[in-house]
Order: sequence, then structure tokens, then C-alpha cells
Amino acid sequence: MKKYLRLFFINLFSLWLAVQVLSGVSFTDGFQTLAKAAVALTIINFIIRPLIKILLLPINLLTLGAFRWLVNVISLYLVTIIVPQFNINSFYFSGFNYQGFTVPAVQLTAFWGLVVTSFLISLTATFLLWLAKK
Repeated sequence: MKKYLRLFFINLFSLWLAVQVLSGVSFTDGFQTLAKAAVALTIINFIIRPLIKILLLPINLLTLGAFRWLVNVISLYLVTIIVPQFNINSFYFSGFNYQGFTVPAVQLTAFWGLVVTSFLISLTATFLLWLAKK
């Protein structure tokens, strides 16, 4: 039970961080919607994600695991379907410049918004899980 509760809070924080950082991620009806999305993401990660991995196994084998990110995108898309108050839309990234390293501005469609959001959530959750193991 502690494992599920810990993963719920990690998913909750990861979703909250994605809402704060990315302009295309939003939710309505307060913090309860974010909690519902975290519950949905936790359940999807335990039940549906292994099925998605099995379905995408041939593609992952052919590409040597390069399409593993697609499992996270599908899981996050399912969360947006299950919790309709949690939205991931297209958004504009204004670019980034740091000591000669430049990332240009770009308009991201809804699909690429899902990809960026799933990457951020995955990165945050992995880091927090690593911290929790210590």
C-alpha cells in the first residue's frame, strides 16, 4: 500500500510541475482534478501500461527501444481521456538562450505537447523515485 501511495504522490507532484512549467498543460475545478489525474496515471501505469508495452513490443524490437517514449505518450493521452478537466493542448515555446547555446522558438502541436509533457513527467517521476530509494 505504501508503494501505491508513494507513486500517487510522485505522480501528483510531477503533474503539478508540468502544469506550472508548460503553458499547454492545464486543469480546471481545482486541485481535485489534479488528484484525479494522478490517480488515473497511477492506475494506468500499473494496469494498462504493461499491455501497451506488449502491443508495441514488435516496434520496440525493430527500433531497438527507440519508441519506448510512445508508451508514456499513450498513457498520458489516456489520462486526458479519463479526466476531461485535465487538458494538454498545443502551445508556443518561446525559445531558450544560454551562453551561446540556443534553442529556437517553436509552435508545438497537441501531439508534441503530449510528448514534451510526458518527457517532463517521466523525468520528474524517475528523479523522485531515485530519491525515494535512498
